[in-house]
Amino acid sequence: MTDDFKLSKADYIIQQLNVETAKKACFLLAFSFIIYHSIIHFKYGNDSCKWLLQDLGRFKGDKEWQPNESSNNNLEFIDSRLKLRVTYVSAGDLKTMLAEFEKLLKDVDPPNFIIASSKFINLSFQPDKSENFTKELEKSFVKNLTLLVTPIDSLVSKQTRILWKLQDPIDDSLNEPPLEWKDITNSDIEHYNRIISDTMKYSNVNIWRSGTQIAYGLIEEMKDGFKLGPIALKHDIQILLNMYCNDNMNYNDGTCCSTSENYTMLQIITYSIFLVCLTVMLALFLKKLISKLRGQTLYMPLQQEINQPPISSVNRIQDFIQALGILGIIMVYFYLCDRTNFFMKENKYYSEFSFWIPVCWMTAVGLFFTEDSKFTRVMHRDQTDEMKGFMIIVVLIYYMTGATRVIPIYMIIKVFISTFLFLIGYQHFSYFWQTGNNGITRFLNVMFRINFMTIVLCFAMNRPYQFYFFAPLVSFWFGMTYLTFTLPPRITAQTIENNSYQYLYLVIKFICLLSVITILYMSEVFFERIFLMRPWRALFVSMDDFVDEWWYRFKLDRYSTAYGMMFAAIFIAAQKFNIVDDSNHGNLFSRRISLTSTLLSIAGLGFYTTFTFLCKNKLDCEEIHSYVVFIPIISFLVLRNISGVLRTRFSTLFAWFGKISLELFICMHHIWLAADRHGVLVLLPGFPTLNIILTSFIFVCISHEIHRITQILVSFAVPQHDWRLAVKNLILFMVVLIPIGRSDGMI
Repeated sequence: MTDDFKLSKADYIIQQLNVETAKKACFLLAFSFIIYHSIIHFKYGNDSCKWLLQDLGRFKGDKEWQPNESSNNNLEFIDSRLKLRVTYVSAGDLKTMLAEFEKLLKDVDPPNFIIASSKFINLSFQPDKSENFTKELEKSFVKNLTLLVTPIDSLVSKQTRILWKLQDPIDDSLNEPPLEWKDITNSDIEHYNRIISDTMKYSNVNIWRSGTQIAYGLIEEMKDGFKLGPIALKHDIQILLNMYCNDNMNYNDGTCCSTSENYTMLQIITYSIFLVCLTVMLALFLKKLISKLRGQTLYMPLQQEINQPPISSVNRIQDFIQALGILGIIMVYFYLCDRTNFFMKENKYYSEFSFWIPVCWMTAVGLFFTEDSKFTRVMHRDQTDEMKGFMIIVVLIYYMTGATRVIPIYMIIKVFISTFLFLIGYQHFSYFWQTGNNGITRFLNVMFRINFMTIVLCFAMNRPYQFYFFAPLVSFWFGMTYLTFTLPPRITAQTIENNSYQYLYLVIKFICLLSVITILYMSEVFFERIFLMRPWRALFVSMDDFVDEWWYRFKLDRYSTAYGMMFAAIFIAAQKFNIVDDSNHGNLFSRRISLTSTLLSIAGLGFYTTFTFLCKNKLDCEEIHSYVVFIPIISFLVLRNISGVLRTRFSTLFAWFGKISLELFICMHHIWLAADRHGVLVLLPGFPTLNIILTSFIFVCISHEIHRITQILVSFAVPQHDWRLAVKNLILFMVVLIPIGRSDGMI
């Protein structure tokens, strides 16, 4: 190659910036965090309760306290059956405290918590005291403090948790401080606390450092310069309640002070299968590497024996093993993130700034990556991928920030979920109509791509199918769309050309579909009888074995897919009668009709936006939502497609995210939000913005890899041109599910 064709260093670096390189960087980054957190656990231990007491937290914008290493619940009531007993041991001198501890030691039923704190003694050097006097005073204090270690350790052996509350700081900016705190600075208090910490670190007492940091952060709210204000007291009380109650109140959000979930036999079997695949994958890799180092080339001879598989079959098997092996590594990361206390978690935090800034920033970046599409038709693949990508980004930001408390944002997200289901109806209706390909292979192929990762997570993470609510929603409404087309008479673009009466059959099918949906909605009792029937009961119940969650999802979006199907049918009819023309880069309608349609669409979006702001509670909003949600969806689609310029351009960035939107929606529960979507995963404590960037990078790379693995495995599970083998694989999968269902009491 001549010098003219050599790449410069900058060009070479740009050429290497691709998805595969990003995934390698993702693997190295995740592995580095595993090592980092291993060091943290080795140094500080695995007790997540101690993380609540560390002085590594921070205040959020609303003065809410956030420990760096854990998330905590806001407990407003305590179950009386928990029998929480707290005793305070505080005295003017350590000898009195020793007597109090010895008295508690004789108690047959000692308290759950003992909060100890000693009276402040200025152990720092003072000008009016000699240096020898200060040293003797400190030595005497340490000696008396050491006497408390034995009774403290004895009480801890009786399952009593003892916290030593360090001295809180004072507001030393006051012109006239209280007499007892006169001439005392926070440096003196810090010296005093340091002596206590160094002395008591060899005992089983837990040093409560976070309370001191909370007091520092709220020092301006102190009363009389040394008494904690109401917010600081609230945070201290919440820390105490979380330490005791989280492991007794059956929280399912992975908060600190709660023991890790026990693994099941199904999880053991699942990870064992992954381990076998990973071992075989590594063996094949080592074999290939050794052969390469020896200068050998692995090839198949030209003349093969009859029983020897062709090279393509060997490669396919290797691809299958490699895909499962990589998936096994990913599942281990999932388990570490959300079924252990290995990685840290923290609470969500909502503010207008934290929600709208990333939404606006991502919108601007997405608009920057706009290109011309090769398609001109309405709602072409690039455009629908773009819509899905933008919506999934906003949905992810919504869940990350916990914006559910804001009704307008809450309802916008509901519109986005409905739009996903609307697109299912539109896209699959259009596909079935144009191709007539509504065979069993097509059905199984789509269902596999929707549910593969969800089912793997159900097995690996011990969660019910309904926990990942988006996949059940998409699967159910795709199934309804498929049944509408499959049940006789079958209607396609080809058959309707020969028989115009099929338009009537199509209307009848829509009426039947809407009737079935309405009947299920009108009677919740009938709904429960249908969906709680065995053997499909397991698909619709939540972790509490109730169908309430599925009922809520069903009634909220019950007509969204039907709206999409009917919109597709109306648009196809309009094309047939030359009302619209999307075969070129021009506008869909004449100038007058385009202007009228644009104004109506803007009015439709304005109507729904006004509705979200006028709605005072979520229940009222959701009750109306299912009847009017088609208005903002169709309004946006008209605005997006009526102009040829807008219709034929799309954001490649949003379209890229749209192609993996399903994987992003499912995986966010465990490796981005973590704590079963209740908290936020923390890989880099102390740097919240950088932590979000890094966890997002790993999360997106893993989602893309799962999408790639699914595309590989679907060809094995559902062969495109062999429906018999696809049905056999389905039967085999159902046979595997039988013992699982029996063990869970579902069959």
